[in-house]
Amino acid sequence: MAGETAALVENKQIVLKNFVEGIPKETDMELKVGNKIELKAPQGSGALLVKNLYLSCDPYMRGRMRCFHGSYIRPFSPGSVIEGFGVARVVDSDDPDFNPGDLVTGMTGWEEYSLIRKHEQLRKIQQDDIPLSFYVGLLGMPGFTAYAGLHEICAPRKGDRLFVSAASGAVGQIVGQLAKLHGCYVVGSAGTNQKVDLLKTKFGFDGAFNYKEEPDLDAALKRHFPQGIDIYFDNVGGAMLDAALLNMRIHGKIAICGMVSQQSLSNPQGIYNLFTLISKRVRMQGFLQSDYLHLFPCFLEDIISHYKGGKIVYIEDISQQLESAPAALVGLFSGKNVGKQVICVARE
Repeated sequence: MAGETAALVENKQIVLKNFVEGIPKETDMELKVGNKIELKAPQGSGALLVKNLYLSCDPYMRGRMRCFHGSYIRPFSPGSVIEGFGVARVVDSDDPDFNPGDLVTGMTGWEEYSLIRKHEQLRKIQQDDIPLSFYVGLLGMPGFTAYAGLHEICAPRKGDRLFVSAASGAVGQIVGQLAKLHGCYVVGSAGTNQKVDLLKTKFGFDGAFNYKEEPDLDAALKRHFPQGIDIYFDNVGGAMLDAALLNMRIHGKIAICGMVSQQSLSNPQGIYNLFTLISKRVRMQGFLQSDYLHLFPCFLEDIISHYKGGKIVYIEDISQQLESAPAALVGLFSGKNVGKQVICVARE
């Protein structure tokens, strides 16, 4: 179809207005209407024209909203369409490896239709009875982050005592369930009593607590881990990381996955209890899931098998329509979402 005459259609878009300091607000983004896009891939471009179906809201996107070029991923450009992980259907292709109708997942724009020129990391989806939205969650970057971090950084053993923060979120809920499959004792923290209940009743955690109701995080961890923590999977940083350091066992391991507690990435909160790394011989390591992409085929095979076998479950919080995207993203940083936050742009 590439090179043939194609229809012009409206293409709603979510645009970043200006760089952001601190927690993003809905007003930092705007919905642009009236833009038109031709539903074809330019001949000779090697590009794909896709219709976006599901978009992922992820905490790392906050870092891309600030004017900082020293991170592992470049910042967004003010005035341009926000981008993130998504699931899309190919409308037209100038690449022989992709055909109209193919379902793909990877980096796309926060808009109804996207022209994707760099698609080396796009993956085709072999559709079965698994919800398509899972490919930006359970079977996407968050699920793989949990899988790679737990197996490669934490290397859990049967009987290990594992603590995970932000435990009901996109990554935490998978970390805890996989750790249980390894025979670990698992406790998670979350920010509402509803989420705490989910951790214990839906995800099978051994224990959970609402950190907002704990005046002393050190005491809370000692209550749940009287013998100490072997593994801490950290999604929040800040005071929770400081408290966990005080409760680590000798030769414990800490996987640093996220810092969502930090209100301002430009003025971060310090950590006070790092001496524990010496006294307890603790290994603390940050990581990116992209360092372990060679494991992705094994990840898909394992997680699909666990899901279809009923050994793990996954909860999503789906917002409808592209217009809901700014509120959905902002809500991540106050804990409004219950489970993986996804935007449904279109069913088909």
